[in-house]
Amino acid sequence: MTMARRRGIVYLVGAGPGDPGLITVRGLAVLRESDVVVYDRLVHPALLLEAPRAERIFAGKAAGRHLAAQEEINALLIARASDGLVVTRLKGGDPFIFGRGGEECEALRAARVRFEIVPGVTSAVAVPAYAGIPVTHRRHASGFAVVTGHECGRDHDLDWAALAKMPALVVLMGHRALSTITRRLMHHGAPPSLPAAIISHGTTPRQRVITGTLATLASLAGGAGLEPPSVLVVGEIVRLRETLEWFTPAGNTESIVWCGDPDHARAASDGRPAAVAGPVPP
Repeated sequence: MTMARRRGIVYLVGAGPGDPGLITVRGLAVLRESDVVVYDRLVHPALLLEAPRAERIFAGKAAGRHLAAQEEINALLIARASDGLVVTRLKGGDPFIFGRGGEECEALRAARVRFEIVPGVTSAVAVPAYAGIPVTHRRHASGFAVVTGHECGRDHDLDWAALAKMPALVVLMGHRALSTITRRLMHHGAPPSLPAAIISHGTTPRQRVITGTLATLASLAGGAGLEPPSVLVVGEIVRLRETLEWFTPAGNTESIVWCGDPDHARAASDGRPAAVAGPVPP
């Protein structure tokens, strides 16, 4: 692929949910032609090797810790593109799903910098899939909602009464607020016995899955020492994991699965091969 270099351009590329093999064909092609790659914390390091000639700039963010302010990232993208360079802004998941991609595009448009969006495989769908949980199912969930857990502990525009009635709910970045999320859902009418699962480091060899109910999940996850990044799934669809589980990470043969008793969990292993992936950046 040949890219015009008369004027600079910024490509906002979704890196996918963790496994580097899940980046799109278009995203990989753009990455390989980049002069500059500005990447986030959850981007797999193997993807950076696809741009060996590019300047690599880490702009990672974690809960409560921002290496670079969003305004600084915006200015960096504008400056490099204004120098006539091909810039890839590489983001975990999809750039327009809780990735501030829209804000960055607004800044680029205001600065009259060309940009292109390359959508990515979102962890909201891919991570539950790797846990054997489809977010929709004809018998269990005709629709689903996706929210960010970062806003769950403060004033926000989320309608908890509506979320509690959703047939399936996916919460991204909700690890720190897990107990708050489950309590609020129950407070607004979701039954305590409703199945729920939290998936840590999904689609990678470090994937761990804990399932339980709204009443028990926070305690189970805390006791298991689960680490972010994680994806929370709530709804009857979680029960399907019992029959649809397919991915066993290499070197991690144990997962915690719901066994029908809402007050307990059990360990299980099937020894199936894992998808090819690598370590998740810290």
